[in-house]
Amino acid sequence: MSVLDPLYRRWPATWPVQPMDPDRWAAQAPTYRGARPELINAILDRSQRRPSGNWYVVAASRDIGTERPFGITVADVELVAWRDGDQVIVGPGACPHLGAPMSLAAVDCGALICRWHGLRIDAAGAYGWKPFPSHDDGVLVWVRLDHVGGETPTELPVVPERPTAESRIAAVATLVGVCEPDDIVANRLDPWHGAWFHPYSFARLEVVEAPSTHGSPDGEDRFLVDVTFRVAGRIGVPVRAEFTSPEPRTVVMRIVSGEGVGSVVETHATPRGTGPDGRPRTAIVEAVVADSPRPGFGIATRRVAAALRPLMQRTATRLWRDDLDYAERRYQLRAATSPGHAPGR
Repeated sequence: MSVLDPLYRRWPATWPVQPMDPDRWAAQAPTYRGARPELINAILDRSQRRPSGNWYVVAASRDIGTERPFGITVADVELVAWRDGDQVIVGPGACPHLGAPMSLAAVDCGALICRWHGLRIDAAGAYGWKPFPSHDDGVLVWVRLDHVGGETPTELPVVPERPTAESRIAAVATLVGVCEPDDIVANRLDPWHGAWFHPYSFARLEVVEAPSTHGSPDGEDRFLVDVTFRVAGRIGVPVRAEFTSPEPRTVVMRIVSGEGVGSVVETHATPRGTGPDGRPRTAIVEAVVADSPRPGFGIATRRVAAALRPLMQRTATRLWRDDLDYAERRYQLRAATSPGHAPGR
């Protein structure tokens, strides 16, 4: 018995944080019966057949500014991104003259100036260089690569519904793993692993609704999960959340009841390309967009946003460091048995 037990017994049921009974990790109810491989694979297959319009997440909106260019590789395509005022420009990363890296260019009056020979490039393009379609949704920047995606292009990416900009606070964390995008998506389409693999963050996890093995990509596969987010010790925040995959490289967790209703965690998997070892690299770009209907939430978070964002990023990064083990292991097992995915040497 804990000295805090009398306090916990008198804990108001209306408070957003609630006490939890002490539990042992090994004493949890096993979840492997629900996490059937054939079910996860069927849901993953349907997600991979949904249209993306050839859009890929590049980076957090906050990472691309007007002072210096941002360089990145997406699906083995070298890119450079920068802003001309509020306009985001994303295009080929090589100078059209002699191939200099434009990620090292200087920015002058909204244009890039190559440091090798001074060639100037802006949103209009020059000497065969032309920008790709891009979109800034206020949290993330996307690029459309039609020659990579091979789908029917769409004017805009599939952006999940989010809390309004007036009250929300958003943070974005990025990690890179040795795996493919579907390995990242498969991880998020397995909510059963949460309290086992991340006991420091989740407790009392129960999948109360799951899709079936039979379905259509045109439908919405949805998981409904009851879970308690650990705050400290025996204190947690119980919520009900849904998981959906609106396009092949995105999984969205949305809180549908409990504290922070409407808040979303978006996991985007962006293929970077092949690493020096011949194996694929994939970036996990996780956007946490938090909100609350509580009065004053927006005002309070704006005052402490600069301090909250790094904390939100660290939390997401810790989870994904563990989940990368899951995703990379999935890739390794597939690569060991499939000639088309032979790991590099």
